[in-house]
Amino acid sequence: MAEKETKNEPKDLIEPVPEELDKVEVGLIAEEKEQKSFEEERREREEAKMQSDLDKWAPKTQLGKLVKVGKEKDFDNILTTGKKILEHQIADSLLKLENDLLLIGQAKGKFGGGKRRAWRQTQKKTMEGNIVTFSCMAVVGDRKGHVGIGLGKAKETLPSRQKALRNAKLNIIRVELGYESPEEEKTSPHTVPFIVEGKCGSIRIKLLPAPRGTGLVVGDECKKILKLAGIQDVYGVTKGQTRTTFNLAKACMDALSKTTKMLK
Repeated sequence: MAEKETKNEPKDLIEPVPEELDKVEVGLIAEEKEQKSFEEERREREEAKMQSDLDKWAPKTQLGKLVKVGKEKDFDNILTTGKKILEHQIADSLLKLENDLLLIGQAKGKFGGGKRRAWRQTQKKTMEGNIVTFSCMAVVGDRKGHVGIGLGKAKETLPSRQKALRNAKLNIIRVELGYESPEEEKTSPHTVPFIVEGKCGSIRIKLLPAPRGTGLVVGDECKKILKLAGIQDVYGVTKGQTRTTFNLAKACMDALSKTTKMLK
């Protein structure tokens, strides 16, 4: 009787065969490889497009002409001398930048519970109807102490993203990195050199040095800015209406800008 009961067990309770598990693992690995290959292809396309734009670039400012010729090769020198950057190709040619989008918008949801998204949609009431505009906030950085944010507005999503990236490249600042405790000279700096505070609107943010391995103990949108700035470990304390991502990002940039001002 016991043998019959085991034979009549439902198929769901039977343990999967190791061969089937191997197939599942192989499938997951294949999906991960496809995602990585897709991201690599996207990065290659962006790099190729940026290189073609740099080749076609005809600078109009004196600083742009010096960079195009190769006489000006140090981006930090441009920032310290106070020269104004009016062409985004200057940052593209001197720095190896990565970009990301901040979630400043919100999709429509029941009782205001929509999912956060990158594009913020607004409407203007006119006699002809509603005019829709999209705004987007982008952050760029080289993970070596340079970071910038920019806002772009347009009637469509992609043009607003391009404007935001262009404005972010024009607003790049220098961030001084440091250590939480004395370390060897061979190691690379990983956190802010001292406590810095930034503010914008009702938001106040404080960044404190953290020991190596702590990570970024701060909000998700600030994490994007700090990662692209090259900061790996930090403690963050925020006050105010932090759901207003515009002001939160500006307050974070205000705090990071003080890392170089205080050293002077």
